[in-house]
Amino acid sequence: MDTSPDPHFVTELLRQWGSGDKQALDQLMPLVYDQLRKQASRYLRAERPDHTLAATALVHEAYVRLVDSDLALVDRVHFFAVSARILRQILVDHARTNKREKRGGGAAKVPLDEAIVIGPQSSARVLDLDEALQRLAALDPRKSEIVELVCFGGLTCDETATALEISPATVRREMRMAKAWLRCNLTSTT
Repeated sequence: MDTSPDPHFVTELLRQWGSGDKQALDQLMPLVYDQLRKQASRYLRAERPDHTLAATALVHEAYVRLVDSDLALVDRVHFFAVSARILRQILVDHARTNKREKRGGGAAKVPLDEAIVIGPQSSARVLDLDEALQRLAALDPRKSEIVELVCFGGLTCDETATALEISPATVRREMRMAKAWLRCNLTSTT
């Protein structure tokens, strides 16, 4: 049974919030909270077991950053795409802080499976993936954005296609090429 909220209602609340209606945000957050928490849990499940961030803390930090932003969120897909970017940035910031605290040491290979999941052991892996995505974005911004939306945002191929205004076939093709590029670049840098 699908318990996800009506996308049109979420979109309407996002528009109201964008127009300055703070009550719309109060209505919106309970509707999207579970999906954001599932995204955060999925990311953190791939992290080391003693990770200091909990899914709830990750979602709350993302919420604070969303509320403090001046972004005009167009619809549900755009909201989750922006949320994915914010969640990724929080994880990267956390990994950078941990790396600074530990003062570096030994980059590990980043396994890149079919889902491009964040590596399970080291903060360095999150940083390696982030740096690789930045290099990919410099070469091909759309491929980088597709990886971010699908892997960090949890969007489907169709939702990604809608968000980027391209066909689902293009998303699948670009994703295959992006994965191959990342696989080569992640293994050659470690």
